[in-house]
Amino acid sequence: MSSKEINAFFDEQTNTVSYLVRDRDTNCCAVIDPVLDFDAKSGRTSTSSADQIISHIESHGLHLTWILETHAHADHLSGAPYLQQTLGGKIAIGAHVGDVQAVFKKVFHLEPSFPTDGSQFDCLFNDGDVFKIGNIEARVMHTPGHTPACITYVMGDAAFVGDTLFMPDYGTARCDFPGGNARVLYQSIKRVLTELPLETRLFTCHDYKAEGRDVFAWETTVADQRAKNKHVNDQVKEDEFVAMRETRDAQLAMPALILPSIQVNIRAGHFPVPEENGVSYLKLPLNAL
Repeated sequence: MSSKEINAFFDEQTNTVSYLVRDRDTNCCAVIDPVLDFDAKSGRTSTSSADQIISHIESHGLHLTWILETHAHADHLSGAPYLQQTLGGKIAIGAHVGDVQAVFKKVFHLEPSFPTDGSQFDCLFNDGDVFKIGNIEARVMHTPGHTPACITYVMGDAAFVGDTLFMPDYGTARCDFPGGNARVLYQSIKRVLTELPLETRLFTCHDYKAEGRDVFAWETTVADQRAKNKHVNDQVKEDEFVAMRETRDAQLAMPALILPSIQVNIRAGHFPVPEENGVSYLKLPLNAL
C-alpha cells in the first residue's frame, strides 16, 4: 500500500480545492494551495478555511514541512503565511513567479523596492526539481499557459495540476491574464497527458460544477482527460484549441477577487507593508485589466 494519503478541503466561496498530502510512514505532510478567507465588501480576512486544515494536521499529529502553491492565484488569497506562522513549513512556488511579479508590479505601481525575483518565497522550483515530503518523492513540472509560473506537482500516481486543467466536463484554464498564452497552455497540457501514465490521478485546484452535474468534483485521471476533456482531448489539435480558448476568454469577466488576490499572492500571501497608521492597503487600478 502506498504511504501517501490525500485529503481535499473545498472552499465553496472561491470554488478552490486545497490538498493535504501526508506520508503515513513519517507523518510529514504538505498543504497545496491553501485559502485565506476574504470578504471583499468589508475588506476583512478570516481563517476558517485554513483552520480546518490546521485542525486535521494537529488532530492527526502531523508535521507540516511544505506549503506548496501551484501558481500566484487570481481567485483567492493565499493562506500560506497563516499556516506557516501556526505550524511551520516552507512556502514554495514555481521559479517563474518573478515574471508574474514584474508584470503586476507595473499594473499596481508597487513600491520601487518591491523585488521581482521571487525572494518573498522560501523556495522556488524549476522544471524537473525533486523534493521530499517525508519519504514521498515529489517532482515539479513547469506547466505555463494560464500564467507563466504555473507548475504541476507529481507525487507517484498523483499530480496536482493547479488551474491548468479542470474536470473533463468543464475543460481548461483561461489564458487571458497578463503573461498567459493559449498555445503554451495546450503544449503544457499535452506534456502532462503524454508524459504521465494513463492511470495517474489528476487533482484540480477548482471546480464550478459543469452544466448537468449536481456535485462538485476535483479528481480525474490522465486517461479520462485524454478521452473526454471538452477542450483538449486527444482529437483536438493545437490551432483548434487556441482559437476556442482565445474566443472564449474574450467573453469572460475578470475573477471577482483578482485585484486583491494578485497583490497579496505575489508577496507569498503576505499583506503590503502597513502604513503609518498600522493598516495595510490594497490598490484598485482603474481601467488597467
